This record gives sequence, structure tokens and C-alpha cells, in this order.
Amino acid sequence: MGKDSKVRPKVNVSPYVHFMMDFRNQMREQQPNIYYDFTEFSRKCSEKWKTISKKEKKKYEALAKRDKDRYQREMRNYSGPRRERRRRDADAPRKPPSSFLLFSQDHFEEIKEQHPNWTVGQVAKAAGRMWARCSEADKIPYEERAAVLRAKYLEEREAYYHQCQRGK
Repeated sequence: MGKDSKVRPKVNVSPYVHFMMDFRNQMREQQPNIYYDFTEFSRKCSEKWKTISKKEKKKYEALAKRDKDRYQREMRNYSGPRRERRRRDADAPRKPPSSFLLFSQDHFEEIKEQHPNWTVGQVAKAAGRMWARCSEADKIPYEERAAVLRAKYLEEREAYYHQCQRGK
């Protein structure tokens, strides 16, 4: 690809995807008249991937590494439009927290005090386990708060969109 390439480079793929492509080609050669739907093929492919040797997996890892290097090299030469994240409208109302998130916010400090060197991810997992063990009755206050916040959000969103329509 030249310096002024406008065609976006094909994204690199994982070792497993390289294996899937090989496996699909092998199945087509061995059984050309048999059709496997995606679910069945994925299951067969997954089972086969689990049984192949480390040496064979290394082959696919090398292919993936080469593919990644190719992609990075092509992206350096790519001069077309870059994908940009869609910017969030700062004036738009924010989505409300779920009942689980409200529960997590209430219990975050408690968990953090019990386990001061835990990461935020570990605290979140602990909150998830606590939420899963909660009875339905214990969840009701959080679900009610979430419902109230959701209703408020929907009203604000509706008003915001009407305001945006008038501005056009």
C-alpha cells in the first residue's frame, strides 16, 4: 500500500480466527457436500482448538503476530479518515444507574474498608457476588430507586429531544 492509500487496512485477527479459517478450509476439502450451520461449525472448531498441540497453536500465534505487524505497518501508511469516537452531547441527560449500580455505590466503602488493597475491579466483583446473594426483598429498595431515576431520565430525555427539534 502506498503512502496515500485511501482503502482502510483490513484489521488483524487472533490466532483462533486463523485456526478457524484453516479448519473451515479443511472441512470443505474433506466434506465438500456437507453444510454446517454457524453454531455447529463453531462448536466443532472450539472442540478441535482445545485438542491441538502447543506446537500447532504456536503456528497460529505466529500467523497472528505477522498479521498484526502487517496491520500496524499499513495503518502507519494509511491516510484516509480515521474512526473517531462519537462525542457525547454534554447537554444531554445522562442515563440513570441500574439497581445493581446503586447497590454497589452503597456498599463500595464497606467493601473497600474490609479489603483496602483491592482494586476497583475486585471490589466490583465482590459487590456482584453480594448482589447475587441478596434476597429479592433486599433488592426492592434499589430497584425502586432505579425506577424513579429512570422515569426522571426519560422525562428529561424527552424534553431534551423536543428542545433539540425546536433548535433545528
